[in-house]
Amino acid sequence: MDAAEQARFVEFVQASSPHLLKTAWLLTGDPHVAEDLVQEALARVYTKWGSAQKAPWAYTRKVMLNLRTDRWRRTGAEIVTADVADSPTRDAGGTVDARADLVRALRQLPLRERQCVVLRYYADLSEEETANALGVSLGTVKSSASRGLATLRTLVHSDTTSSKGAAS
Repeated sequence: MDAAEQARFVEFVQASSPHLLKTAWLLTGDPHVAEDLVQEALARVYTKWGSAQKAPWAYTRKVMLNLRTDRWRRTGAEIVTADVADSPTRDAGGTVDARADLVRALRQLPLRERQCVVLRYYADLSEEETANALGVSLGTVKSSASRGLATLRTLVHSDTTSSKGAAS
């Protein structure tokens, strides 16, 4: 890789790392595993930078999804993680609490549903782009995202209802 390509890769890493880390965190539910996932994905992208630079965001997301799926297949089960740590910054509107509730609910989704919901609604990919990234059919994306959203609505609604009852 020549100096110009290395400079483009460094620029890509600097620009994309925060977004990739957030995506990895939503996929894994663990900040440490998310950091490892992003680092490993970027290392693999570096070795294929010649072909990856045509669509580096998509290529890196695909690598992250494949790595996450491979880890899940090796362990055979989801990893149970601790609750989301409280953020030192709280806002009056409660959006930080709502975000923490959403992340807790995401952790309870099966892997495929979580992947579809995160890619469709957090990474803002189309159904077709999500299907291509996951290597599944369009119907699988639609049904998994639909089930995932339905489960999230139930989980988030029950969390807010139970927390309001506890506060009263």
